[in-house]
Amino acid sequence: MNKVYPDAKSALDGLLKDGIMIMSGGFGLCGIAETLSDAIRDSGVKGLTVVSNNAGVDGIGLSRLLETRQIKKMISSYVGENKLFAQQYLAGELELEFNPQGTLAERIRAGGAGIPAFYRKTARNFNPMMATAAKVTVAEVEHLVPAGEIDPDHIHTPGIFVKRIIEVGTAKKRIEFRNTRPRPAA
Repeated sequence: MNKVYPDAKSALDGLLKDGIMIMSGGFGLCGIAETLSDAIRDSGVKGLTVVSNNAGVDGIGLSRLLETRQIKKMISSYVGENKLFAQQYLAGELELEFNPQGTLAERIRAGGAGIPAFYRKTARNFNPMMATAAKVTVAEVEHLVPAGEIDPDHIHTPGIFVKRIIEVGTAKKRIEFRNTRPRPAA
């Protein structure tokens, strides 16, 4: 099977459609697919969701797709030195999903491993790792219960890493941003 194509346009033939997601590697301007970005721009596809660490700098790479307003949404960890990226976002012309770099990398890795999402039990993302890295971990718990009384899976941080505990009682459950969708009619 010949994997070599004569140019970017032919390599993208049959792949580009309005509204697709494009994942673009590189870091800043290092390792970016500038020729492919130009070919995507020249194709005229629109409504794109682009996953990339950033959109480079004005006039280069993915920024050329911002110039032609072909990108509807960016999933990135850094706006960086791209003034157009920042302007379009601040003007409400571009959707932006910010992710910390490590989270963005893990989301991409998980997708490549066939894991469509890893957002289940997300409240556990940091506590266990921080407890393992800390010299002294002080845990705040709602209720202390005798060993074996609750499902071990409900314990977020292994006790071996916890040096001190405080019981605070039932706390108010806060939500930073409530995101719901309408339920389908029954």
